[in-house]
Amino acid sequence: MRLLENLKWRYATKKFDPSKNISDKDLERLKEAIQLSVSSYGLQLYKVLVIKDQKLREQLKDASWNQSQITDASHFFVFCNYIERSEKHIDDYIQTTATIQGTPLEKLIPYGDFIKNSLSQKSDSEWISWSEKQTYLALSNLLMACAELKIDACPMEGFEADKYDEILGLKKKGLNAAVIAPVGYRSEEDHTQFRKKVRKPKEILFELI
Repeated sequence: MRLLENLKWRYATKKFDPSKNISDKDLERLKEAIQLSVSSYGLQLYKVLVIKDQKLREQLKDASWNQSQITDASHFFVFCNYIERSEKHIDDYIQTTATIQGTPLEKLIPYGDFIKNSLSQKSDSEWISWSEKQTYLALSNLLMACAELKIDACPMEGFEADKYDEILGLKKKGLNAAVIAPVGYRSEEDHTQFRKKVRKPKEILFELI
């Protein structure tokens, strides 16, 4: 499997080469990989910000424990989950499904009602937790696509979400910064790339029942 070799190649890049940029073609490939990500009910209740602006990234670096990846990477992905419940998201999804698949809308409405009923049973805290988890599914697709294209990435939780929300004006959009990922190309000075990958042995990680 090429996938396994790609996953062995990748690592959480600590130092990027700021002189190297991702091509527009590869950027579109990464975006498409995220677009094709799985999500609960297929709703994709998140938005992904791709930030190139350096002045903005300098502000975000301050809110990210001053980690250099934020400004040195070619592009910066911020995965944001929707924080407010809205049946409009579900209605839009059902309408889009009807359009793309050519299914009569009235046949899909019962499924939309099922989703609405299921999600309405979540408490506010459960909703936030669930919606944040959706972004990690999309992040996984980004990381695997990067590995295939030999583009480096660093998934990060080390940032102050409230400051991100303020800098990017997320609250007024009903969004919350859940997880981030600078992507680009590793610096030759990043010694982390030479470390052996550490993972649990399969006999400990897996249990056949």
